[in-house]
Amino acid sequence: MHRDEEGVAPAILVVEDDEDAREAMVALLQMKGYRAVPAGNGREALDYLEEAPAPDLIILDLWMPVMDGWHFRSEQIKNPRLAHIPVIVVTALSDRADVDANEVIIKPVDVDRLLSTVDHYCRRGPTP
Repeated sequence: MHRDEEGVAPAILVVEDDEDAREAMVALLQMKGYRAVPAGNGREALDYLEEAPAPDLIILDLWMPVMDGWHFRSEQIKNPRLAHIPVIVVTALSDRADVDANEVIIKPVDVDRLLSTVDHYCRRGPTP
């Protein structure tokens, strides 16, 4: 399992309003050795980020109540402490032209692609 200099596994914030999808992603990431934190919408994610250390990666849905992924992303980019965090958008949208993200994965999620993309942005090799 990969650890940083302090011996801590990479942290990933999972922002997804669908509870089943959110819980499944968090469980999968934890099983692979990541520290995964759930948030049910963009506002909840920003509130969490105000209090917590910046994660290594954000997995972001776009279509959510309260604050959608586009609004979350614009707020993230405005914040110098958060702007550098890579974002993987996981969405049902097929038109990716208006999505500002490092990567876009279309739902239904290909688990192998998600994990290899996460591994890439967390700078680690895949966990068996």
